[in-house]
Amino acid sequence: MTTTVETLWERRDRINIMAEILEVATGSKLKTRIMYMVNLSFSQLKEYLAYLTERGFLRVRLENGKKFYETTAKGTFYIENYREMSNFLRQQEHVEAKILVRGTAVEIPNQ
Repeated sequence: MTTTVETLWERRDRINIMAEILEVATGSKLKTRIMYMVNLSFSQLKEYLAYLTERGFLRVRLENGKKFYETTAKGTFYIENYREMSNFLRQQEHVEAKILVRGTAVEIPNQ
């Protein structure tokens, strides 16, 4: 299963990975479920979870001795802003996309 958070570039950066983790954890997930859904190694995930939890984007809920990670309101705000900026950048790419044809700038139509 993939998340609905998309990146503009082929390689994911830290900001995109954090958005993916927060989106997956919206429904309260175990660490291993997040790891598989976001496609990270266990050590990478531990680092991200610690970072996001320390800053208030995630909270940990204990249930039957298991740690569940949940996205906080602050984390949801992060996801919303990430999507908004990604959409804005995508629109700008289409508007500003031009190619040179024999020295003349030609605007590429929006798709």
